[in-house]
Amino acid sequence: MIRAILTASAVMALFAAGQAGAMQKNPDGTTAEERSNTARLNADQLAKANAETQAYEAQVAARDQQEAAAQSEFAKETEAYEAEKARVAALSAEERIQWEADVAACKAGDTSRCAPQPKN
Repeated sequence: MIRAILTASAVMALFAAGQAGAMQKNPDGTTAEERSNTARLNADQLAKANAETQAYEAQVAARDQQEAAAQSEFAKETEAYEAEKARVAALSAEERIQWEADVAACKAGDTSRCAPQPKN
């Protein structure tokens, strides 16, 4: 019985010491509970910041992919435009050379190469 009383009083003393220890101030003026709460809040904030950072980085990566696709499409369209422009310029130059040759031949007397005269 005495042993049970001593054990109970020792447990109560340890419990009281634990509560008093939890309420004791650290050199910076905080308690262990405050430090624990601060650490938990910091961990929560870090997790939120990491999630926001990952979401932002995913948005940036998606935007970069869209930009790369748009640049690739622009390059293809520009290449097609430049090829068509060169084709039309070559055709025009070819037609002009033929026209100049026809004019020269007409002036030299080859009437088959003269432009038809409009009828009034």
